Amino acid sequence: MERVEKLELQGVSHSFGFSDILEDINFTLEKGEVLSIVGPSGGGKTTLLHLCAHLLDLEEGKIKNSFESSSYAFQEARLLPWKNVIDNIALGLKAKGMSKNKREEEAKKIALRFGLETSDFEKFPKDLSGGMKQRVSFARAMVTKPSLLFLDEPFSALDIGLKKELQSLLIETIEKENLTVLFITHDLMEAIKLSNKVMLLKADPVGHIVETFSYDTPQNKRDDTFVYEQTAKLLSNKTIIETFELELK
Repeated sequence: MERVEKLELQGVSHSFGFSDILEDINFTLEKGEVLSIVGPSGGGKTTLLHLCAHLLDLEEGKIKNSFESSSYAFQEARLLPWKNVIDNIALGLKAKGMSKNKREEEAKKIALRFGLETSDFEKFPKDLSGGMKQRVSFARAMVTKPSLLFLDEPFSALDIGLKKELQSLLIETIEKENLTVLFITHDLMEAIKLSNKVMLLKADPVGHIVETFSYDTPQNKRDDTFVYEQTAKLLSNKTIIETFELELK
């Protein structure tokens, strides 16, 4: 029987000390879906992502993850400073026990795919620009061919050209490999460009889901006009206005 892969949250709540952060979070992420969590800063988005990725211990509720494998790309690249580009990319493959020659071969292939040059392979993080570090971070996350990818605002510090390039690579991977993605962002345009579902998380004062928006148009068909039109619709939505405290004039 074929394995059914999905991530399911039931009644998830979380607190830090006496501060409640999340309350009664429920959703299901199916294989091949891209789900983004949007909302203002301080609403608990990163905490929720960390719980889903088992980077935090679950306090209340249930999280069922039946995906075969997963990986994580952070807002900061978080590269090991004493390892060069190829060794940083190959970390996950080394953890899986792949031979040195094979993991270096795989790391070099994906490095080139993500826009790095052969002259970059022996460089250390201190020699890389912010954009190059993020290319390495994405390559490291993808080289293990995960079933589920967790993204923590990975595009937020990038210039618009690099952001579009990496988003296009991600869309290509989603389509070719039926990749499932759970990511957080405060950028509504980014969420609309990439997601099948956009989940709005509001803290008043505890983070909870207030609305979910769905998009059926394939990601590779979402041009700038589509993104602008859908973003305009979201910005006129009463719940979005209240959650982000937008003022209409």
